[in-house]
Amino acid sequence: MQDYGLVSIITPTWNCASFISEAIRSVQEQTYQNWEMIISDDCSTDSTKEVIAPYLEKDYRIKYICNQRNSGAAIARNNALKVATGKWIAFLDADDLWLPDKLYKQIKFMLDKACHFSYTEYLEMDEYGNEIGIRISGPKYISRRGMYRFCWPGCLTVMYDADKVGLLQIADIKKNNDYAMWLKVCHKVDCYLLPEPLAMYRRGRAGSISTHGYVTLIKWHYKLFHEANGNNAICALWLTVWNMVFGVFKKLFYVKKYIV
Repeated sequence: MQDYGLVSIITPTWNCASFISEAIRSVQEQTYQNWEMIISDDCSTDSTKEVIAPYLEKDYRIKYICNQRNSGAAIARNNALKVATGKWIAFLDADDLWLPDKLYKQIKFMLDKACHFSYTEYLEMDEYGNEIGIRISGPKYISRRGMYRFCWPGCLTVMYDADKVGLLQIADIKKNNDYAMWLKVCHKVDCYLLPEPLAMYRRGRAGSISTHGYVTLIKWHYKLFHEANGNNAICALWLTVWNMVFGVFKKLFYVKKYIV
């Protein structure tokens, strides 16, 4: 297989001892093998470090760093990005999975299309790894304006060209920090969809964003635009409303059910 350059995989983790082995194996099983996986631990209090240790001993491509104190996913991602050396930056949370051809197909798609920022479709699974018959897609093309309307890409599907985008660091917000990153990327390059499910998102795990109500989500979106992105209060409120509207649009047009 042709070598298209090193992929740096950013994996923040906190108390994911029950799931992180599956995430690591899904990376090791990639058909494209030129990668480094940077696991950024936000001071886990479970056995996450012990679970990771055997993989560190056997596979030099897997790297482990740990925050000095519990700081949240934004800081964990920032720290991993600082040490990433790859041409391509990809993201995989510690409780999600990739399908084997994810890296190869996505890099090939980006080279063929001459784009520098992309995402793919993905499937949802329950807490125990069982498919639940939901496929998530999105717009074929996302401009800067389109990204402000809604966070279309699933974090586990995103890849960008670090040579074009450069080093990104995002504000220290507890939620929506992946969205804050895509907004920064879209200030530099547009985003394109590879219309094939190449990842598996674990839905419903305690503490995940999918378990929270609409009022909480609205508050997080407002904080994202006002505090992290620097929009004034009226603009932040307007963008939050638009996000709620396009959230309904996404459910109607880009969330599809299938028979498992």
